Amino acid sequence: MDIYNIRTPEELLKGNAYVGRGIVLGKTPDGRRAVAAYFIMGRSANSRNRVFALEEGTLYTKPFDESKVEDPSLIIYAAVREHENRLIVTNGDQTDTVFEGLKEGKTFAEALTTREFEPDAPNFTPRISGMLTFEDGDVCYEMSILKSADEKGSACNRYHFSYPALPGLGHFLHTYVCDGDPIPTFQGEPERMRMNDDIETFTKELWDNLDADNKISLYVRYVDLQTKEIEEKLINKNA
Repeated sequence: MDIYNIRTPEELLKGNAYVGRGIVLGKTPDGRRAVAAYFIMGRSANSRNRVFALEEGTLYTKPFDESKVEDPSLIIYAAVREHENRLIVTNGDQTDTVFEGLKEGKTFAEALTTREFEPDAPNFTPRISGMLTFEDGDVCYEMSILKSADEKGSACNRYHFSYPALPGLGHFLHTYVCDGDPIPTFQGEPERMRMNDDIETFTKELWDNLDADNKISLYVRYVDLQTKEIEEKLINKNA
């Protein structure tokens, strides 16, 4: 096995019915732009009843049909949020935990020590988080996954990853390995994903290879490291 192999979105996603929610962070092959992507999937009617909405640079998950919302606690949150020179991306309301922690002078990892996996037994869905840090015309990034230590949810395992941003390389962290009952939790370190210089192409690669029945929404942001110019793409299955 080549541990430095970089796989395409198609190789990492196609044919997998349920990878859950996913975060991708990295840098374009030309080295000019940082990449951040976040997608959500869902199996239940409650989970599928969502859309992404952008409001003043913050990405929110919101109900598509408010009359059908059953439990908003784990499905409605700010997913992407900025603080100074940092971009936070998570799969839950820990986005706000990291944001408030940074304001208090904490690090990304320190802020997340106050949180653990989601209380949705028997799945105990992991909380996955990422953060891009822009400095001196470049970018680096961190990722985190908080997982149940056992099938009872009796303790939380915490994994933190820190990466220099290399041209053409991204890291992909998702909540589940595949579909199941209970759903098997993601294992190992974030997967190495091939980036693309063109945001349209990269967005299409991600969206087209997510399972057609279970995919819900996708957001992709490219940030120019010199000009700070932002390109964004947003896709909602419920439109």
